[in-house]
Amino acid sequence: MNELHALRTEYAKASLDISSVNTDPFLQFEKWLTEAINAGVKEANAMCLASVGEDGRPSQRIVLLKGVEDKKFVFYTNYQSRKGTQLDANPICALNFFWPDLERQIRIEGIVNRISVEKSTEYFQSRPRSSQLGAWVSPQSSPIKDRQLLEDRFAEMEKKFDGVEKLPKPQQWGGYGVEPILVEFWQGRPSRLHDRLEYVKVDNEWKINRLAP
Repeated sequence: MNELHALRTEYAKASLDISSVNTDPFLQFEKWLTEAINAGVKEANAMCLASVGEDGRPSQRIVLLKGVEDKKFVFYTNYQSRKGTQLDANPICALNFFWPDLERQIRIEGIVNRISVEKSTEYFQSRPRSSQLGAWVSPQSSPIKDRQLLEDRFAEMEKKFDGVEKLPKPQQWGGYGVEPILVEFWQGRPSRLHDRLEYVKVDNEWKINRLAP
């Protein structure tokens, strides 16, 4: 740990300029995400979700982006989890994608809302059956005695839904959509003079600013 101060990485793989990016942050995001997937970045759709509860304490965790729909970044979770209760109490949140192999990250700040029950159900029933059962089993974020509780409940749910082709979606499970008000694209550059382009929504239009690194 004493040698952390000596760790250094020089960034020099690419550059980023206002003249070369798409004026629509969603199209620019799609471009970068596609490049990350094509480059073999593992779980390129993984993002850090930051939320703040009623007590003012921030919390963050990694979740998976499952779509960009209706100008919103969509993910799914248990509504009764810590993140679910925090997002319901305070809909302002932040997302962060970090792709070190490409020396890139994307920061997003926005407002979150639950997506429709119909869309949540459609996605839920497209998941592997074991994942569907897992959503029924886990009281996410709640303290439990031991892992055996989960194993026992999983066995119970397997028996309960035996022969059922399409499992119903649990009421406490579904999707959220984050509508961005700010999107920042960060590209690592030499000498720590990184490129940072920020899209900010002004009067329903996107304005692009270059930020100092």
